[in-house]
Amino acid sequence: MKNITVIGAGTMGNGIAHVFAQHQFEVTLVDISEQALEKGMNTIRKNLDRMLQKGSIDEGSVQATLGKLTTSTDMKVAVANSDLVVEAATENLELKLKIFKDLDAHCLEGTILATNTSSISITHIGSVTRRPEKVIGMHFMNPVPIMKLVEIIRGYNTSDETASSIMELSKKLGKTPTAVNDYPGFVSNRILMPMINEAIETLYNGVAGVEEIDTVMKLGMAHPMGPLQLADFIGLDVCLSILHVLYDGFKNPKYAPCPLLTNMVMAGKLGVKSGEGFYDYSESRKAEKVASQFKKA
Repeated sequence: MKNITVIGAGTMGNGIAHVFAQHQFEVTLVDISEQALEKGMNTIRKNLDRMLQKGSIDEGSVQATLGKLTTSTDMKVAVANSDLVVEAATENLELKLKIFKDLDAHCLEGTILATNTSSISITHIGSVTRRPEKVIGMHFMNPVPIMKLVEIIRGYNTSDETASSIMELSKKLGKTPTAVNDYPGFVSNRILMPMINEAIETLYNGVAGVEEIDTVMKLGMAHPMGPLQLADFIGLDVCLSILHVLYDGFKNPKYAPCPLLTNMVMAGKLGVKSGEGFYDYSESRKAEKVASQFKKA
């Protein structure tokens, strides 16, 4: 594989494009707006600069990576000669099905179509194409340039050849691919989301406050980040969407979203992306923290 197209320039999409380009693949990053593409490329540049400052890469590597990246708002043209397309759009079933129908129509017959979905059935996605044997899940973890794991999910019709090819490709990216079966939430979110949901229930029931819950899990369970802070970084809307997929897939009440989570999403409190979730990420809050640090100094 040489030519890679990534659909979606958001947090996951730009991270996936970054990693492929850093490993010398030719990468086209696609989104519906130039603004989204500009934002995605700016994120890649900032992440490369951060790696440069830490000494993990040199200036030559930064320029080489950027040189492997192009952007486009025309998906039809961008995927025409792709060996692999990785879809990293919003976690919405209808949107993903539409994208895969379009990809199937415009890609070469041998192109592998991968999805970064964190919970949606690979079999369902593959069923809307004429190449279900070439449809597979590549669930990268956030932040993509740092996290080693990639969940590799085979749909019911995914071929051995496709699965083997994607496993080997993931290793070339410096990742650790792990094969899992196609059930709602796969492994990562089937375990993680109920934990996050239970942390929200614990807050909802008044057992403890936000910082107290996160402190218990960080210091008591050695988690690098508390579940409520992690939910903010994932996006509360994404957490809610995944819980709906789990609940619809298993019909088990343990996956039913906490009412507090539902209300926060409806109120637009989505976490880091909106500036407020269980924690306050607004500019005014940042200014307060800086002022507080000066006072202490």
